[in-house]
Amino acid sequence: MNDTTVSPLTLRVNLAEYPSTSALRSGAVRSPLIEFDFCGPETAHNGFKAMLRENAFDAGELAIVTYLQAIAYNKPFVMLPAPVSGRQQHHCAGYNSAHNSFSPKDIEGKRVGVRSYAQTTGLWIRGILQHEYGVDLDKVTWLTVIDGHLSEYADPPNCTRLPKGSDLGQMLLDGEIDASLLGNDMPADPRIKTLVPDAIEAGKAWYAREGVIPINHVFVVHRDLTRKRPDVVREIYRLLVESRAQSISKAPLPPFGLEANRKGLTLAIDWAFEQKIIPRRLAVDELFDDVTASLGA
Repeated sequence: MNDTTVSPLTLRVNLAEYPSTSALRSGAVRSPLIEFDFCGPETAHNGFKAMLRENAFDAGELAIVTYLQAIAYNKPFVMLPAPVSGRQQHHCAGYNSAHNSFSPKDIEGKRVGVRSYAQTTGLWIRGILQHEYGVDLDKVTWLTVIDGHLSEYADPPNCTRLPKGSDLGQMLLDGEIDASLLGNDMPADPRIKTLVPDAIEAGKAWYAREGVIPINHVFVVHRDLTRKRPDVVREIYRLLVESRAQSISKAPLPPFGLEANRKGLTLAIDWAFEQKIIPRRLAVDELFDDVTASLGA
């Protein structure tokens, strides 16, 4: 009797621990087709550059902005319609009330810190400041700490690189910068106020109107995988769906599926083009191939 057992395909994966990925990373959901080698760094964004410049991973998460750049610069990765993380972003810009009292428009002509100009949090909160509060982004000096993940990309001319190792949170506390886009890294200090007034309520109102939870990270696979092993790609998507379903977190996340995310992806593309992060305006359908576009349909 012939042994027809097929060994599982081992994939090098960069995927952080989130409530929605915990079951996948722990092996609580699994597949006989795939063996996951979660060899990426603990903080996933530290592996994005290696994924795109060195092909260090076969699959994993990428920031949506990084992925848009990857498509624009013809990198061999393709997105699954499976957001790994996302949130409302109105609360992610802060200023030090001990030094200034700012409304959003007041940052024009000022120095505002952001880890990287192409950081996804930066994209979303800048777009909100522009489209909801009338801020002219070109009149702001953006102070960055690191470069982008793709070597082909260069920051716009109104960006200035800070010395290596600069701590934007501390600089904000010390009054060395006027405001900062920091997200989860915002200092827990009563002097730090959100640039958007009543930011949490503003985010809820924006969601009620737009119906979009801004995507932070998406799951991608190397394009060779969709061409040679579409069965494995479909299985990865199934596992991601099951892993999220087992999450005990109640935090809202962007939905799965291409059409369910079309509006949010269109918004990310439009704002990335407006902010000079991508060299051309992409079409949503460019972000997928025939295999990944059909997932969840």
